[in-house]
Amino acid sequence: MPVVVQTTADDTEGPIRLCLRGGDSEDALCVVDEVIPPGYGPPLHVHPSFAEGFYVLAGELTFQLGDELVEGTAASWIFVPKGMAHTFANLSGQPARALLICCPAGFERHFEQVLAQQAGGPVPEPSAVMRETYVVGPRIDGALDVPLL
Repeated sequence: MPVVVQTTADDTEGPIRLCLRGGDSEDALCVVDEVIPPGYGPPLHVHPSFAEGFYVLAGELTFQLGDELVEGTAASWIFVPKGMAHTFANLSGQPARALLICCPAGFERHFEQVLAQQAGGPVPEPSAVMRETYVVGPRIDGALDVPLL
């Protein structure tokens, strides 16, 4: 059965917008619209239980997929199969914006945690797919340990 998800005011403000949660898609996928600040980039990591896609809406992001560096500009689609070491960074000096699509769902809980920490509220427990994610290397050269928000 198709589902139409209406975002709430809380979902449309700020640099992270949870567009589709697992609960809205029978845990098939989640979609997150995020603004990535200049300098931001997580360490090289692996998600063994879900694939991840990035559709760059604006700006420029540098992706590391295994040992390969790839530039993603507006209208670029970057797909990361489950189990592949990857990371990304905004090295452009300007904000970038991307849609993040995870299949199956569960990783949206990471963004729910980030938003809860920012708001000073109770932080939800990590999902099973978050607990399985692990770091395997450093950030892309030039990326900083800065908060996503």
